[in-house]
Amino acid sequence: MSIDVIDLRDFYSQRLGIVARQLINRCIAFMPAAQGVLKWPTARPTLAALVDEFSLPLPEAAVDRILLVHALEMADDPASLLREVWRVLAPSGRVIAVIPNRRGVWTRTDNTPFGHGRPYSRSQITQLLRQTWFTPTAWGEALFMPPVAGGWFLRSALMWERAGAALSLPFAGVHIVEATKQVYRVIPAPRERTRLIPALKPVLVPSSTATRDQL
Repeated sequence: MSIDVIDLRDFYSQRLGIVARQLINRCIAFMPAAQGVLKWPTARPTLAALVDEFSLPLPEAAVDRILLVHALEMADDPASLLREVWRVLAPSGRVIAVIPNRRGVWTRTDNTPFGHGRPYSRSQITQLLRQTWFTPTAWGEALFMPPVAGGWFLRSALMWERAGAALSLPFAGVHIVEATKQVYRVIPAPRERTRLIPALKPVLVPSSTATRDQL
């Protein structure tokens, strides 16, 4: 399931979207083919491209940092997406993913992009990263303010963020996780199969005396 790029543009051009972008520090260069692409940045040469998220147009170990926003929750196969990210990331590289929090208020409304796709809990993110050869190293949250476009809520956005972060409130709109690439992956050793010897049924062998009597 993917949200259309026009809806993303419209949301991030509104006041609520501008505040959300400032709080998350959104920066996107590659856009999935199913989502569409917009010119970015608008006043400079284009740095955005339409790509297949499962086959990025980059060689192996090409980049040091990757930021994933509106990616994992929208991907049909998030594990394959992360394995492709692993491929293009340098050995010392890091990936930062912004993922909707399934316990947050922002995932309960369709008025923002964070209400689309599949939200994640912290344990689900950890499991997904470890399955795709990443190690989580740092966690953060953002979007503690309610997704309300009212003037007072927008003016008090920074207050909501500071209070939510200071109190470690569990209802943030998004998780922000940083993970490192595992260069040496643990490969399970194949188990040796024990060769089973079938049990033989006992066979009566005639004695030599019985044989002579028969003769």
